[in-house]
Amino acid sequence: MDLAWHSFWWDADGAAGAQPAATENPDAEADDGRAWYVVHCYSGSENKVKHNLEQRVESMGMKDKIFEVIVPTEEEIEIKDGKRRVVERRIFPGYVLVNMIMDEDSWYVVRNTPGVTGFVGLGNKPTPLRPEEVAKILKRMESETPRIKVTFEPGQRVRIIDGPFRDFTGKVAHIDMERAKVRVLVNFFGRETPVELDFLQVEKA
Repeated sequence: MDLAWHSFWWDADGAAGAQPAATENPDAEADDGRAWYVVHCYSGSENKVKHNLEQRVESMGMKDKIFEVIVPTEEEIEIKDGKRRVVERRIFPGYVLVNMIMDEDSWYVVRNTPGVTGFVGLGNKPTPLRPEEVAKILKRMESETPRIKVTFEPGQRVRIIDGPFRDFTGKVAHIDMERAKVRVLVNFFGRETPVELDFLQVEKA
């Protein structure tokens, strides 16, 4: 598998987004040899590539070899100017996933779709995703809990926008991604006091 995609994939964790239901049981590949492949395209053109490929599958009679195209997305809570908004973002910008039986004809249809720059794989051979990778991506898309976009990092100053310490500023000491908590050092009565807060209670100062 392409090392850039592999590291990109394993560096990302999280959850959400409404998409057409993918395979009901991604852990069990069908006996006909179908598998999920990663297709690289121009960043920002993922939905267009999905539409183009679905049209080509229809017009070229390839429904028996190319079954589904998805653009993995998730919902994310973004905090800006003290306001929260839910936005949909692509989990892997510049990539779409295709469930297909790989042969010369299906490869040709996908590879020559406008906007597609190639398959991810070793050399010229497309490498299918492992079932556990597919399951993780689908779980992330199906989660009902929006991911929170963190715009700060340890050492940076943040403003507290909610709770008893509202309007205080402090320095980020620790970020707990699993619990969605941040520890902030606040100057209180002349000394720095650690305060644990939810991500949604602070913003970059």
